[in-house]
Amino acid sequence: MTAPPRIETPAADAGTTRTRLWRRLTGHALGLVFGALFLLALVGQALAGHAAFNAEQITDGLPPISLTRYLTSASFAADVAENWQSEYLQFFLYIVLTVWLIQRGSPESKKPEEAGLESDEDQLVGRYARQDSPAWARTDGGWRRVLLSNSLGLVMGVIFVLSWLAQSIAGAAAFNERQLADRQDPLSWSQYLLNADFWSRTLQNWQSELLAVASMAILSIYLRQRGSPESKPVGASHSSTGIEG
Repeated sequence: MTAPPRIETPAADAGTTRTRLWRRLTGHALGLVFGALFLLALVGQALAGHAAFNAEQITDGLPPISLTRYLTSASFAADVAENWQSEYLQFFLYIVLTVWLIQRGSPESKKPEEAGLESDEDQLVGRYARQDSPAWARTDGGWRRVLLSNSLGLVMGVIFVLSWLAQSIAGAAAFNERQLADRQDPLSWSQYLLNADFWSRTLQNWQSELLAVASMAILSIYLRQRGSPESKPVGASHSSTGIEG
């Protein structure tokens, strides 16, 4: 005997909607949490930077500026861009270098025998692609598959270059504002690229990011974080390479 159709009540519909929404949120929780933390940090940087900028203005005998004006200033743009470019440089180098370079014992490294571009079978491309593989992965070579195969590194590299360019332009404008305030000659963009101020701001960010990556790759050989995919299983050997928990 056929069961009667189930009639959804408004309360049941609301419960189902909340369940679906919760599943969707938890399915993207990592990105959402980091996105929220990024916005909070950016707001905090804007407020603290505005206060520090105005304190310097008053010290120099100049009037303070509004928050809106500070957010559109070269000083704020340079501070934000120099952080972004160093982060994306870190990701670009890590993505590209880990194709070939091995750190024995680290879960952040591939296994020694997997160094290199790997086979089409390992990468699920061409005739080894699955039905749910991206369309360009199912092509028989050509520029589309080459582009997809290198898209992550390319995008990270492009964002790094654009952020670096934005930092250099905004940094030059901020530097020249200080030069004019001190009644000194401003520099052209090309001159600023050779200036110690630019490379001091740039390299202090690069060295911190590169140190962080090296620390993660090396410390994860001997240290563990239970349940994290960035760590080996707690009981894994220190010499185990490319094994994630």
